[in-house]
Amino acid sequence: MSKPIKATAAMIVGMAPARQPGVFVFCTTRDEARLAQALPQALGLFREVEGASLILPVVAAGELGFPVDQPMAQITLSVHSALDGVGLTAAVAGALAAENIPCNMVAAFHHDHVFVPLGLGDRALAVLTELAGGVE
Repeated sequence: MSKPIKATAAMIVGMAPARQPGVFVFCTTRDEARLAQALPQALGLFREVEGASLILPVVAAGELGFPVDQPMAQITLSVHSALDGVGLTAAVAGALAAENIPCNMVAAFHHDHVFVPLGLGDRALAVLTELAGGVE
């Protein structure tokens, strides 16, 4: 496994954004039984005071009765970014905001993941690819 990259410019240049297959939605529940049903299919889980937030494939979410009216595309930043690295999230969110593309960032141990509205997935990927190529 590669060593985590911490330098801002190196993270951006090396991010190699890649669109992942599938369509995803963010869901929430306070119902522990529903959560237990959803967990095997969840890409991510975060517990908040208001309930558990899940990232689910849209089909699974629909089958479980969650709203699916905000489908998202997932773009993975393939760089192994350090958890204590500074600037990657800001650069990505800023570049997308400049193009009026909303995003939800999810930082995992090895990579960062960007979720954008499904219809903006290709445009977001192009913006991030351009950002990676424009850093010296």
